[in-house]
Amino acid sequence: MSIHFPSRRAMLSLAAAFACGTALPLHAQNAAWPDKPIRLVVGYAAGGATDVIARIVGPKLGEQLGQSIVIDNRAGANSNLGAELVARSPADGYTLYVFTIANTINASLYDKLGYDPLKDFEPIGLMAKIPNILVVNEKLPIKSVADYLQFAKDSPQGITFASSGSGSSIHLSGEMFKMTARINMLHVPYRGSAPAINDLLGGQVQSMFDNTPSALPHVRGGKLRAIAITSAQRSPLLPDVPTLAESGFPGFDVQSWFGLAAPAGTPRPVVNRINAELGKVLASPDVRERLVNLAATPSPGTPEAFRSFAAAEVKRWRDVVKLSGAKAE
Repeated sequence: MSIHFPSRRAMLSLAAAFACGTALPLHAQNAAWPDKPIRLVVGYAAGGATDVIARIVGPKLGEQLGQSIVIDNRAGANSNLGAELVARSPADGYTLYVFTIANTINASLYDKLGYDPLKDFEPIGLMAKIPNILVVNEKLPIKSVADYLQFAKDSPQGITFASSGSGSSIHLSGEMFKMTARINMLHVPYRGSAPAINDLLGGQVQSMFDNTPSALPHVRGGKLRAIAITSAQRSPLLPDVPTLAESGFPGFDVQSWFGLAAPAGTPRPVVNRINAELGKVLASPDVRERLVNLAATPSPGTPEAFRSFAAAEVKRWRDVVKLSGAKAE
């Protein structure tokens, strides 16, 4: 039996690899992951829906992975600052990102973007979806979608709808409905949901496709009237409010959504591990209860499903942005 020894060149290469700390094969490196805390970047300030969902899911995911997850809020440019930071981070599994509907809208909303939402990220999985509610000032004679359509047709100026800003999911929900219903709707943009809600309550604007958590307290308090929800199914928090699909617009389904992504090139075993643990977190009763109380539906799935979903969202919002003429503020 002959014995073959490595060549001198191979031995020198192996020694150099050990000296640089790269001698472990990739599968061995992945087996050791994670051996330090993981950063979860949120592209918005603390307190908003994206941040709240990250703080519900993040700690539990950290427990499953055996390492702490540190929330890093990097607000700015409609989440673009945080997205760019993650896109340029090492693809080692120690930097994650809350990838949202805004990232797929921004692909068309901004003339220049410092990242590609489809090429620069490794999708891990969806976390949750939150529908919008079509709400009107309670003093208006509008109690249904049919009333809303008739009011818009009867008014020479149509009907006004507020949003948290041009190009936001709240704005584009209204634009999609406007295109589908073919009615005259005038968009009134604000800098954030709070001032938009204030003017809606005061009667300066007439309606809004607001995120459910923001509008819900005012609906329950009788100050705003909810006439439809934008998801395909009714919300358990508002079981008497019909969907737009039920109200004459079959197939209408627009929701804010929140997923988990990593920099492109993150090793597949790491992505699969995070996805598996994320699924367990979203299935846990306490996390589900906290999300449902936020009007969020847990939406686990595979990395491949999330990739396909994100690509479809980029295309859908590209069409809406183009037809509406929406521009980044």
